[in-house]
Amino acid sequence: MNNIITTQSLTKEYDHKKVVNALDLIVPEGSVYGFLGPNGAGKSTTLKMLLGLVKPTDGQVRISGKILSPENRLEILRQTGSLIESPAYYGHLSGRENLQIICKLKNVSENEISRVMHLVRMEKQMNKKVRNYSLGMKQRLGIAAALLGSPKLLLLDEPTNGLDPAGIQEIRELIRGLPQHGITVLVSSHLLAEIDQMATDVGIIDKGELIFQDSLLILHEHSRSRIHFETDHNEEAFQMLRRAGLPVRMADNAFYLDNVSDENVIQAVRLCVEAGFGVLRVTEQQKSLEDIFLSLTGKQVSL
Repeated sequence: MNNIITTQSLTKEYDHKKVVNALDLIVPEGSVYGFLGPNGAGKSTTLKMLLGLVKPTDGQVRISGKILSPENRLEILRQTGSLIESPAYYGHLSGRENLQIICKLKNVSENEISRVMHLVRMEKQMNKKVRNYSLGMKQRLGIAAALLGSPKLLLLDEPTNGLDPAGIQEIRELIRGLPQHGITVLVSSHLLAEIDQMATDVGIIDKGELIFQDSLLILHEHSRSRIHFETDHNEEAFQMLRRAGLPVRMADNAFYLDNVSDENVIQAVRLCVEAGFGVLRVTEQQKSLEDIFLSLTGKQVSL
């Protein structure tokens, strides 16, 4: 698979402090790449460098195989859509009229408007004044504007910020469907559950440094499930299984086996039954993305 974005040692300093430090991003073509990290981790600064809005202190950006430079920036950006921070719009104009203005600025045919409004599922709101749009509709209009000109790459910075659950669901479904139309999406977020439900690939940034980058499946494999046990004598059962050499640990008045085989689970149940302990529950618990982030960074993500 080709990579639509690669960066090499991408770095940005402000007042001698590195807010982005030696970032080596790899965004596969046709993916939804979740760029995940706490607020202030360097996500927005990175996106602005990818768009040429902020000049890197060091390093290199390559988009669609071309090194981003002042000479070819406009050529590259013609194939790139973006929504950084809040979408800009004229509230007294309709959605269609707002997009007509952007078509003129981008030198794009107004025939594109119907296509992008269909992509963001807003055909019925095209002639409604934007000041009467909900926050989610305004966000979708911003994405529609970014899609004018048929970009191959779409950069979205926290697109679900401030939305209600229904709006978040709409934006999530929209983003998941864009690769079917030949569009690679890089979406930043501090919401772990959001990235978990829409991304195919993930990069995690913390204090300006990339601490993980791979497919979402690989991220989940980083922390396999654990088996939760409850018996009528938890402490005694726990001590017995530990003496038997099983990787067991105690927590919250129950005990767990981490990253074990089916044979280990069978052995633990058999030992408990043979010792006369009543086995109340044996359940598998998948670790959440929050748990995985905690194991990678050593701290909870700031939500």
